[in-house]
Amino acid sequence: MTDSWVNSARGLGADLHLELSGPGGRRAALIRALREAIRDGRLVPGTRLPPYRSLAADLGVARNTVADAYAELVAEGWLTARQGSGTRVAERVEPLGAPERVPRKEPPRTHGSRHDLRQGTPDVSAFPRAAWLASYRRALHRAPNESFGPGDPAGRIELREALAEYLARARGVRTEPGRIVICSGFAHALRLLFPAVLRGPLAVESYGLPFHRELLAAAGVRTVPLALDEDGARVGDLGGERAVLLTPAHQFPTGGPLHPARRAAVVDWARAGGGVVLEDDYDGEFRYDRKPVGAVQGLDPERVVHLGSVSKSLSPALRLGWMVLPVRYVDGVLAAKGEREAWAGVLDQLALADFIRSGSYDRHVRRMRQRYRGRRDRLVEALAAHAPHVRVTGIAAGLHAVLELPPGSESSAVKAAVWQGLALDGLAEFRHPGATAAMTAPDGLVVGYATPPEHAYGAALEALCAALPPP
Repeated sequence: MTDSWVNSARGLGADLHLELSGPGGRRAALIRALREAIRDGRLVPGTRLPPYRSLAADLGVARNTVADAYAELVAEGWLTARQGSGTRVAERVEPLGAPERVPRKEPPRTHGSRHDLRQGTPDVSAFPRAAWLASYRRALHRAPNESFGPGDPAGRIELREALAEYLARARGVRTEPGRIVICSGFAHALRLLFPAVLRGPLAVESYGLPFHRELLAAAGVRTVPLALDEDGARVGDLGGERAVLLTPAHQFPTGGPLHPARRAAVVDWARAGGGVVLEDDYDGEFRYDRKPVGAVQGLDPERVVHLGSVSKSLSPALRLGWMVLPVRYVDGVLAAKGEREAWAGVLDQLALADFIRSGSYDRHVRRMRQRYRGRRDRLVEALAAHAPHVRVTGIAAGLHAVLELPPGSESSAVKAAVWQGLALDGLAEFRHPGATAAMTAPDGLVVGYATPPEHAYGAALEALCAALPPP
């Protein structure tokens, strides 16, 4: 151990460039100077510091100033103080040195693209800030004291009651608050269901989000693809699977609702074999040229798990979703979630409950439905004018469309889009890896017309038309 003394303030200042300056007075300045001297190695581990009386006299400060500085640095671990050994620099393997700078992470980019027509995101610039703030303030003002404690894993009763009323009215869901569990979105719902409550194999549509398949695979769930046609998933091909995951209101990503006969057939399949239907109602509120299509859950609440969120209707940043469960699954899901709410913020839940109750949610959905319908119409008109050979499908509802392309042209169209500074997805990106040739859809592009802000949409459409293959 080094036994050198720091003999005087003058010596310390000359050798270590100790400067008692800066905000906070002499005590704070001394603490900063000693920390810096230790950090950069000028005071090595084991160095014995002078008694505080001596240092105080040399520095011309009160004894208590030095004593308090030593005590604080001992408490922080910079110094050690032992009877008979004095105050020393704490032992360390090496000087701390300057902390390594963590590079600033840039927000996710669209691969250097100027335009974004990828699916899955609403127009985030249209988030109803004023109405949401008003609901948040009301919710915060009215929140009972107990809402600031550990949260109920089922979710706040205020939100579950509001959702029960809204889903019954707007989506034809048959439920009551005790069947609803709040979660942070669809992916979180899958994590809660598998494998704690449900097991595979799980039938899925032959086209869907790769992220969901990867999540299920990580949980040890084998997924079996179901073919699609103009009437939706061919549920008649279901066999010994224990569950089936569908997007019946608007098949993702090919578009179109599940035919009424198939809706009834899949419920009959679940009843006959003790199976369950998982209904991903990801954008059921947005419809344009057709009558509302209610939830499959309304046909049999004990055989269908209805899953929804606000990620498309409001914003994915809110991280709020819900599960409407058969009674037999409620306890299992709550056990998987844990004794306390650790996922969905309680104040956000209360704000959403007020947002729904006040009518702001309905008003926002109606406004955005009109805006997205206008976006869809502009897309159809642009294609008719500049690429009449390209057929657009799946446009009666939802936030995206599929452009059917000539065989073999999808890959080149995606590359052309990159050259145009446009981010979008090819249809093949969503195909299940186990899909057979008979399950493969034609070449196509998935165009998320809801994604760009309003001022950028026209330029995005121009880039899209420039990227499409010639007839």
